[in-house]
Amino acid sequence: MPVFRLSDEIVFPPPELSEEDGLLAVGGDLSSDRLLAAYSMGIFPWYSDDSPILWWSPDPRLVLMPDDLKVSRSLKQTIRKGIYSVTFDADFEGVMRNCASAPRKDEAGTWITEDMIEAYCRLHEEGHAHSVEVWNCNELAGGLYGVSLGRAFFGESMFSLKSDASKVALVAFVSRLKENGYLFLDCQVKTGHLESMGAREIARKEFLKLLKKALSLPV
Repeated sequence: MPVFRLSDEIVFPPPELSEEDGLLAVGGDLSSDRLLAAYSMGIFPWYSDDSPILWWSPDPRLVLMPDDLKVSRSLKQTIRKGIYSVTFDADFEGVMRNCASAPRKDEAGTWITEDMIEAYCRLHEEGHAHSVEVWNCNELAGGLYGVSLGRAFFGESMFSLKSDASKVALVAFVSRLKENGYLFLDCQVKTGHLESMGAREIARKEFLKLLKKALSLPV
């Protein structure tokens, strides 16, 4: 399949036309309207400073259903000890910047560029993007952020500066999603860390069907 080049018009090709690796389109911008249009079709941006904006829709897709969350015994003990406190939407930009700068195994640099930070902070101000913060001694120890549409949440990135901090964030956030009737947390692509906590891969066709249902439900 060819990789599509986007124009100024906010239109995306069908996700089913993605390359084998999930790459669908190149170009466009990070305006709120374009980002929301992309997420509503199961598409997300992922690129680096030295490349144009790249849009992806991988097959299969990693998702975490709220009822499938797995919490290990040691993590339950950490939560019970009260080492960390958790907030929601208290420092969205701080979470993004820590996700951008936190070291990751076998990864150099970051795909969370300044343009991405500006765009998602704008989505946050508009009420479409949200964060979870995990604090230790009044300092950010971990967190995650993403985009909410209908009853679907698209997780973008998470970070941990102290043991289990990102896991604590995930547990707290999935609990919040479950309370509010969300159908799934989109984890995008396979990682062992998220699989160990209950995420699983589903076919893109199944993901898009689930997304359509989530978007039809009242928020």
